[in-house]
Amino acid sequence: MPENTDAAADPNRVRIYFLPNLLTAGNLACGFFALTWIFKYEQGGSFEPIHIAIRLILAAFVFDFFDGRIARLAKRESPFGREFDSLADMVSFGVAPAFLVYRIVLYQFERSGWIVAAMYLVCGGIRLARFNVLSSRPTPGHGKEFIGFPIPSAAALVVSMTLLVMWLAGHDKPLGASRWVLPALMILLAVLMVSDVKYPTFKDLDWTPAAFAGVVLVALLLALNFQVTLAGLFVAYLLYGLVRPWVSKRFRREIEEDDTNGDTPSI
Repeated sequence: MPENTDAAADPNRVRIYFLPNLLTAGNLACGFFALTWIFKYEQGGSFEPIHIAIRLILAAFVFDFFDGRIARLAKRESPFGREFDSLADMVSFGVAPAFLVYRIVLYQFERSGWIVAAMYLVCGGIRLARFNVLSSRPTPGHGKEFIGFPIPSAAALVVSMTLLVMWLAGHDKPLGASRWVLPALMILLAVLMVSDVKYPTFKDLDWTPAAFAGVVLVALLLALNFQVTLAGLFVAYLLYGLVRPWVSKRFRREIEEDDTNGDTPSI
């Protein structure tokens, strides 16, 4: 008896799996709520709306981290889920971070500020479209690497650096000279997202005692100094992709994967 007889009978039927897509919906909702809080921020006023928006974007990152993994574990992957995930990512990790940086720094430049924000946004869209095309025709080893810097990590890096800059400036004080790191970072991320630089997915990470100890250490550092540790983690990931071609293959295998084959990535 052929499988999926309902789908065969109705070629227009779209298969939607509840739990993975519910997490993706959570990602999208967090992106929307982040935008509403960014709108509430007034230049020279309290940074509390920005802090809330950053927390919402980080929450979207967590939702995005789990939706694809749960879909694979439950064998509930679908073309609909992939497309829905990309649409949610465009809002939460493209529009929201670009608008956030524009509201706190780039607004000072009438034209170039818009260009920098739009450059990040457009390159993020290209990154997501390219991923969907490559995912539809996966090649051997495709599940172990991202081609170009993944947009969720780009957004997490932008908001974690924003959080660090605000922490360095002090509570509700004007941002110092360190704020100029943000426009430069967005330009760099825009270039890396559409580049051919390969980043590991870490989805085949072998949970050795050393790896587990590393996770515990990072958790402790986050508890002790959240702003510095969070920014440091994503900066380290960005730099690792740039130096990775010169890292020995043995070291790369030890920290990136186990002996099993990778799945198709979700970002």
